[in-house]
Amino acid sequence: MSHEPYETLAAGYAVGALDGEDLAQFEAHLPGCAECQAAVRDAHDTLARAMLSAHPQIPPPGVREALVRRVGGAGRRSWLRWAAATAVVAAAAAGFAATWVAVRYEARLGQMARETAAVRERLARNEAALQEQVAFYRGAVELLRDPTTRVVDLRGQGAAASASGRMIWNDAGGGHLFVAGLLPAPAGKTYALWAIAGGTPRAAGLFGVDASGRAAHRIAPGSTAVQVFAVTLEPEGGTPAPTGPIVLASK
Repeated sequence: MSHEPYETLAAGYAVGALDGEDLAQFEAHLPGCAECQAAVRDAHDTLARAMLSAHPQIPPPGVREALVRRVGGAGRRSWLRWAAATAVVAAAAAGFAATWVAVRYEARLGQMARETAAVRERLARNEAALQEQVAFYRGAVELLRDPTTRVVDLRGQGAAASASGRMIWNDAGGGHLFVAGLLPAPAGKTYALWAIAGGTPRAAGLFGVDASGRAAHRIAPGSTAVQVFAVTLEPEGGTPAPTGPIVLASK
């Protein structure tokens, strides 16, 4: 038996299209034939490349010449068998390519949906923060319209000598604190504001600063008139009375 029929069977074997006598004959021949082993590997490689790309793949060198030779010299049965195997290979490659494209398309759609959701969530957060800032500054403007409102400057103290603050305060309406130049509090620490009336400090809230050292803090009104404001560095969670160093204070 010449080697050419085995070449015809190799393409069909690569995609599992052989059965019966053809399958048994080819499997008995394959272990001892380096040429057929290479042909099967080439067919597998072609299918693998088809799965990873929608672009047409260039067949291994010499396939066109072998095709012409087989069509011209093979009998009808051999030609039909080769044609059927080739059709199976082409259909399998097309199916793999279509599946791969569909999977990539669905993955891209999923990624776009996640990115869109993330953008919407970020925009919603930014809008909420902007509305909060607008409400904060509107409240400060409303206080400034009241002739009983005071504007109190706070000066940096100790290691925070370069920091500064300004309090817009109304004994009946509360106040708004603006801070600049404070370093972010160390781990486990926070800044605490104190409203001091009659020498007694009242806790007026905890706040942090951004990377540029700025902060804005809203204070509720108290039951007594406030004379002095101070900011100290306290343990995270706050304390009932000042315990840490003073970083800002009014006169």
